[in-house]
Amino acid sequence: MKALPIESTGHSAAVGSRLRNHRLRNHMTIDQLASAAGLTKGFVSRVERDITSPSVDSLVRMCQVLRIDVGAVFAGPADVELVRLADAPHVDLGGQGIEEQLVTPTGQRKVQVIRARVAAGGRGEESMYSMDCETEVLHLISGRFRLVVPDRTYELEAGDTVSFPGTEPHTWENPGPEEAVLLWILGS
Repeated sequence: MKALPIESTGHSAAVGSRLRNHRLRNHMTIDQLASAAGLTKGFVSRVERDITSPSVDSLVRMCQVLRIDVGAVFAGPADVELVRLADAPHVDLGGQGIEEQLVTPTGQRKVQVIRARVAAGGRGEESMYSMDCETEVLHLISGRFRLVVPDRTYELEAGDTVSFPGTEPHTWENPGPEEAVLLWILGS
């Protein structure tokens, strides 16, 4: 009997991609996983692409080789959170002519992304300051921006990115005639 073309559900699609991600994290090829699990390379490939569903036995064998619990491939995306710009909370880290929004989830502590719009002539505090983070990254989306650190001044144009330790004292300004849009990324 010919197999019916059954549409894959969103949940089963996640199983294949999660298995593939675990395999790649283990630096394994499809051939290596298949061989270690006693399966064919073609079968593992079809499972990863969600063309076929593995039996419980096949799934358990793949998970054993990948050193993960079977439940790990069924776990929902608990760590995936969407923050829409319209809903992102406004924050005030100081400065003049700047509007800042926290675009990462408020509970996220490892990395925080702040989207800022800086009016022409907007500027940071007169005295330099540092942030409570390990690394700070500034990515300029549009406009012009000037970052000042103790020994140097960086003139940024749209598309430029600068990284520095969070403990580095700095200040900033928008020297351009138009608004600057940028991302401050604070990582620990």
